Amino acid sequence: MKIKCNFCNGKCIKNGFQSNGNQRYKCTICQKRQQINYRYNAYKGDINQEIVLLTKEGLGIRSTARILKISTTTLLKRIVCIARNITRPIVSRGKTYEVDELCTYIRHKKNYIWLVYALEKNSKNVVSFNVGKRTNKTLNRVLETLKLAEAKKIFTDRLKNYRYLIDEKMHSVKRFGTNHIERKNLTLRTHLKRLNRRTICFSRSLAVFTAVLKIYFWI
Repeated sequence: MKIKCNFCNGKCIKNGFQSNGNQRYKCTICQKRQQINYRYNAYKGDINQEIVLLTKEGLGIRSTARILKISTTTLLKRIVCIARNITRPIVSRGKTYEVDELCTYIRHKKNYIWLVYALEKNSKNVVSFNVGKRTNKTLNRVLETLKLAEAKKIFTDRLKNYRYLIDEKMHSVKRFGTNHIERKNLTLRTHLKRLNRRTICFSRSLAVFTAVLKIYFWI
């Protein structure tokens, strides 16, 4: 029976046995070792797709781990690993964007953190985001991306910081200018429990919080 590699689709040959007695195989191309059948669900081939699906549906870490029957520690590592392999979207030049910020907290309610992100007005796709304190540095990480893309117009709310970070000709705070991103804020708070205003669900780690956002925005 011919066995194909789960990583590169190459040819596999027998390579001894696992400690549990299962036959082990080794890929002749990438040299990675694997089994045909795994007892632990975390090593199954489609587990990452299921993690992405449940994460985008807003399930918490423990809920997802319970449904997939894997440990929470393994799940956290997988989420970070999946997010690390996500490529940032290509930002088109000369487009119109909306920028806004959301407040949440990490570990405890006194440790406030801000999510700043940019939405392309026509496609409504999130092109850039950053997480940090409500400072010019956090805002500028997102705005610099838009400036490099030669944004035609950037709509924001009336936060004073934007006046010093965005060119006056490019900046606009007119009424209804941020309708799309304000609606996106509501969708985010509805889908992701960790962003709800009044909830017992919250992020314990900034790295995991950022990873979940990358999965939600860009997959």
